[in-house]
Amino acid sequence: MRKGVHRSRRTLGAALVAAALASTAVACSGAGPDRAAPPSPASGQQAPKQGAAAPEPQVRKAEELRVRKAARALAAKKWGLAAPPLEAPAPPAVKPRITTRKGFETKSEGMPPVFTTVPTKEKVVFLTIDDGSEKDPELLRMMEELKIPYSAFLSDYVVSDDYAYFSRMQKSQKGGVALHNHTLNHRYLPGLSYSGQKREICGMQDVIEKKYGKRPELFRPPYGNYNDDTLRAARSCGVKAVPLWAAEAFPDRMEWREWDRDLHPGDIVLTHFRGEEDWKGSMADMVRRVMNVITAKGYAVAKLEDYV
Repeated sequence: MRKGVHRSRRTLGAALVAAALASTAVACSGAGPDRAAPPSPASGQQAPKQGAAAPEPQVRKAEELRVRKAARALAAKKWGLAAPPLEAPAPPAVKPRITTRKGFETKSEGMPPVFTTVPTKEKVVFLTIDDGSEKDPELLRMMEELKIPYSAFLSDYVVSDDYAYFSRMQKSQKGGVALHNHTLNHRYLPGLSYSGQKREICGMQDVIEKKYGKRPELFRPPYGNYNDDTLRAARSCGVKAVPLWAAEAFPDRMEWREWDRDLHPGDIVLTHFRGEEDWKGSMADMVRRVMNVITAKGYAVAKLEDYV
């Protein structure tokens, strides 16, 4: 009986202490049943004047940005980056008009444009990863934690042994990771007939639609090689554009298409799903290399599908 009384007294005492603390907090804040306490100002901002409405959307936006930056800084430290990735600007309200790069034209008109750089003045570049041979779960964690957008161009002959990996990739980031067409078997397309090219391209359209729910609008020819038949075949099964690349990333180096060996606004960066048996490092090593270069040059990585 005595133990029960003591337990009841302790419970009641704790409840009274909690109520007193809550009452004190309300009194100190000036809030009451009909009066909400004003939000604390974000770092670097002045508190709103007494009686004035607090700029809640601006404060909330500033706080969200601060939290994102802090999370990226922690992720960058965890993954061994020299500096946190820069925040990409908001995507354009209207996507830029994409045209075929000079010197990349074919004889037919109205073909999907072939390009290496997206026309933009923003200091953004686009990261794309080809084929699908290496299925490294560390890559998915790294890119999600660092909040780095990227696009995958898949070939069925190397993804078919683990379609589920790319399904996880597709869902691994807010807004999704887009999965695009890199043909069924990674053949040298100009060496095939029109019908052979159509099987390679349109067949991969069918695979991606069946496995991942959406028919891709972007297509990258293997090795960057194509001819008029390639573009006609691609157009026939729903391809809208053919992004190539301006730079290529490896774990130990960068390779450049342009004479100045530098990045430019809107450049497309290529890399591959490869492991240590194929090149000097892991997928994570490659991401560290390319992101250190991109960030040091003052660029952010944006989502290709927001611009194309």
